[in-house]
Amino acid sequence: MNPIPGVEYRDLDLASPESVRSFAHGLSEIDVDILVNNAGESQCGPLEELPIDALERLFRLNVLGHIELTQLILPAMRARRQGRVVFVGSMLASFPLAFRSSYVASKAALKGFATAARLELAPFGIHLTTVEPGSIDTGLSDRRTKYISDDSPYREAFTTTVGALDAKESQGISAERVARTIVHSATTPQPKPLYAVGSRAPLVFTARRLLPRRVIESVMAHSYGLG
Repeated sequence: MNPIPGVEYRDLDLASPESVRSFAHGLSEIDVDILVNNAGESQCGPLEELPIDALERLFRLNVLGHIELTQLILPAMRARRQGRVVFVGSMLASFPLAFRSSYVASKAALKGFATAARLELAPFGIHLTTVEPGSIDTGLSDRRTKYISDDSPYREAFTTTVGALDAKESQGISAERVARTIVHSATTPQPKPLYAVGSRAPLVFTARRLLPRRVIESVMAHSYGLG
């Protein structure tokens, strides 16, 4: 990554509680107006074969690291009676996909924290918002962690699903478009609880409200070569 002039960079490892606490302590002299929680691992595999240590690492990075950092930043926001916290999730939290259960669960957890805590913090002038991007062309497919055995009974379906997932991401929206949505959610006077961008978000969320869940799940499966 090429450094951007005027931007200060600091080390942070969300998988390390010590790093999170050290990072937050280093901000004690700064008024943090906006916190964007946007980091994570993209993990996939059949539920039956996901190693527990891999799940623990995923939730430490994708969920607990974000929540602990938010907890450490909130007191100063509350004292100033203003602040914005944005959790960057995934549309898969609203439209789960086979072989993505761990990733889906981690992103759904972030949305759950934001949704439940929103009314707690609103009286103090703090807004919590979730942004759910669809497929983004960031090269994430090359970095996705996969857990499946060579003789897995799920291998054929797994290969089909992940192949379709990789293809969709290669044709996804740009990271810049998602960034614009995040900036809007963090700066608009009255932010919405949830912003979705990419993957025909307006259409699919409307369909989700109108159609039975079983129909939505069937459409998701067929779109990734299953069912």
